[in-house]
Amino acid sequence: MSKVDGKFSLRQATLNDQENIWKILQQAIERRKLDFSNQWQDGYPNPESIKNDIENNFGFVLEAENEIIGYAAIIDEIEPAYEIIEGQWLSNQKYMVVHRVAVSNKYIGKGIATIIFQEIEKIVISRKIHSIKVDTNFDNIPMLKILDKLSYAYCGEVYFRGSARKAFQKLLI
Repeated sequence: MSKVDGKFSLRQATLNDQENIWKILQQAIERRKLDFSNQWQDGYPNPESIKNDIENNFGFVLEAENEIIGYAAIIDEIEPAYEIIEGQWLSNQKYMVVHRVAVSNKYIGKGIATIIFQEIEKIVISRKIHSIKVDTNFDNIPMLKILDKLSYAYCGEVYFRGSARKAFQKLLI
């Protein structure tokens, strides 16, 4: 177990970070598998996903003590899968999307994913946007707990790659 001193930095990922990001995502993919989750068991995400995130300025890494300990894609474009929802979004105002949140195995259970989301909220507000949308698999219990803890509202179901996903939204002040 690694000590976390509370000094974190969420920054734009670069192509030099790609290998470290992929290692963290592979760990998260394996954790989902060990949790008997179907999420991320179909070849997604993959190294090409990360490269695309970085090239589109969507990829962000969380660092502590000069070590990459987490990753997330923060997307400031309309998510096509969110255009049709079985349910209702809280609002139809401009939003940012969070995808591919992953934390290094060294830091599991230390609240790092929560910190990633809190830092994302700061970025979103700094861009004068007041809404975040995110989805997760029905069986991704750790993510469902984080979204509940951070007051993301369950809005219904959206579909990705033919599978239903729980969709959430948070309106920011």
